[in-house]
Amino acid sequence: MSEAMEIGKKLVEMCQAGKAEEAVAELYADDIVSIEGQGTEEMPARMEGIDAVKGKGEWWFNNHEVHKMDASGPFCGHREDQFVVKYDMDVTQKQSGDRFQMSEVGIYTTKDGKVVQEEFLYHV
Repeated sequence: MSEAMEIGKKLVEMCQAGKAEEAVAELYADDIVSIEGQGTEEMPARMEGIDAVKGKGEWWFNNHEVHKMDASGPFCGHREDQFVVKYDMDVTQKQSGDRFQMSEVGIYTTKDGKVVQEEFLYHV
């Protein structure tokens, strides 16, 4: 089993157990690069460093009530350093009260036993 697949399995297990923030602390490199499909002034699309990524996660959970989050995968291909996880979420935005469902995939790149880049693509 490739290192990426092992990390991917651990990430999915931790997300399914409601431990997404713990997964970031355990599995991500200090110099992680995170790329969202879109960004805002408050939350830019590209962030670098573990503190920025932890802050993004805190912002998400402070601004959204997550009713359900399913993580599936990891999906692996010919690259030994990458895996993909699919996320399906049922969420309410706290400020507006709007409830919505969303799906996204995270493409993860690993190096030396850690996730060094994550990139999210959304289902449209």
